[in-house]
Amino acid sequence: MTSKDRILTVEVTDADGTTFTLREICERGDCHAEFVIKLVNYGVITPLEEGPEIRQWQFDVAALSRLQKARRLQRDLKLNLPGLAMSLELLDEVQDMRREVNRLNQRIRQLMSE
Repeated sequence: MTSKDRILTVEVTDADGTTFTLREICERGDCHAEFVIKLVNYGVITPLEEGPEIRQWQFDVAALSRLQKARRLQRDLKLNLPGLAMSLELLDEVQDMRREVNRLNQRIRQLMSE
């Protein structure tokens, strides 16, 4: 990576609490309900409340974002469901570590300026 390259991370937040039904998340994620159900079974995404009726599941914006990321990984890398689950878990860990590094760098800059 050159000095001109930057890594940009974007977090999706939802201030108004938008939720999506199973049908809506499938439409926005461009996938079938079976795929979403499998992702839920593998722990890749989780409904806000797992009720007895799958059709009554509600998902938040974070679940939609994760679904879209899973679709891209599956499409681009031809990953199976266990591979998707593992890849997303590792990507989450990388993101957490980047946040921690940024936090520590800010703290170091504060200490050095005192």
